[in-house]
Amino acid sequence: MATASLTATRRTGTGKGNARSLRREGQVPAVIYGHARESQPLTVSARDLEKLLSRISADNTVVELAVDGATSRALIREIQRHPFKRAILHIDFQEIIAGEMMTVRVPLRLVGTPVGVRLGGGIVDHTLRELTISVDPANMPNHIDVDISELNLGDSIHVSQLTVPAGATVEDEPDAAVVVIATPRAAIEAAATTETPASTEPEVLRAKKPEEGEGESK
Repeated sequence: MATASLTATRRTGTGKGNARSLRREGQVPAVIYGHARESQPLTVSARDLEKLLSRISADNTVVELAVDGATSRALIREIQRHPFKRAILHIDFQEIIAGEMMTVRVPLRLVGTPVGVRLGGGIVDHTLRELTISVDPANMPNHIDVDISELNLGDSIHVSQLTVPAGATVEDEPDAAVVVIATPRAAIEAAATTETPASTEPEVLRAKKPEEGEGESK
């Protein structure tokens, strides 16, 4: 389980005007909620937050959020960004407690070089890159490894074949494909052009039978 630290300050003001003022001062409005606690408005340094997000996976990293001397363990639940400037407008944190199941998205990391790539010139088509699971935060993985070394051309791995932490529940469809070893398009096209062509022998046309009376001397 990956962890990171961030300092926040309690926020008393609310509303759009207050939020705009905070952003001009280099602060980002935030909120923390969860585990029967009342929603608490906060502010965090925009600079510190950007630095944090540049080095963690926001979906499954536990943030130790220090607020006025007290520390809460939380997950980032939503990040609102400006549609053009990409500046962070607001961030939501959800407090976590050991033993309380949380829904998170965990990266799927491919391990190994498939047989179909080494010997058959295949292509790795990584179709599902994150797995959504419900898990105790104490058992939350940073990533899930997917061994693809034995896959041949045309082989695939589906969600139902993945190994997840004990007690975790997978929320993705079990038959969803995670990875497929595909045949290169060039090889498919080459195979199509080498197929036996249709016969090119000239068609034999039968002579037209003369109509009755046709060709007789008058």
